[in-house]
Formats: sequence, structure tokens, C-alpha cells
Amino acid sequence: MKDYKENKTVLSEEFCSNVYGVVKEIPAGKVSTYGEIAALLGFPQYSRMVGRALKQVPQDLSVPCHRVVNAAGRLVPGWEEQKKLLLEEGVTFKYNGCVDMKKHLFQPLGHSFFS
Repeated sequence: MKDYKENKTVLSEEFCSNVYGVVKEIPAGKVSTYGEIAALLGFPQYSRMVGRALKQVPQDLSVPCHRVVNAAGRLVPGWEEQKKLLLEEGVTFKYNGCVDMKKHLFQPLGHSFFS
């Protein structure tokens, strides 16, 4: 099994920039997942790397990172503001605290982020 922690090239400036570009396309009231973003970028097994890229967004960029959740709709542990921001955009949650993915998952079918 490949150890993705060893592959430092995936967090290149280009990879991070592409992640930020995809996240910027997620409309208010919708969410995407780390895995969906990784798959859109052609790296389907790099969902953790997407998370790492989002953790290091430069402060001068406006990237709506709060719209990215895990595949089950769970929020980032310890980031209390994330739920507040999503609620302000009309995102609803299930009883278990996860985003209602059936209602709010953004699926950019036929959309090209790199035109």
C-alpha cells in the first residue's frame, strides 16, 4: 500500500491552488467533501491532502472552507464557527449533528474547474 505521507509533491502550490479553486465554486447553502474534491482533481485517494491544503489557506485568499465536510457530513472537530457559518447559509443538520448531505451536497456535473 502506498504511503501518501511520503509523497510531498501532492501539496504543491499547484495542488493547493486547484483545491482552493474547487472550494470557491461551492455555492452558499451547499457543501462538498474532501473526497469529492480530491476526485475532481484527479487524486481520488488524496482526501486527507485536500484537508491539509485547506488547513493552510493563505489569509489573503477568500476560500469558503466551512463548506467542506467529511463524507458522512461531519464537521471539523473543534471548529465551532463552521456550524454557525453553514446555518447562516441555510444548511440543515440531522439529529446526529451531521450536515443533511441529501439536501446540501454540491454535485458539479459537467462543470470544468480548469477551463
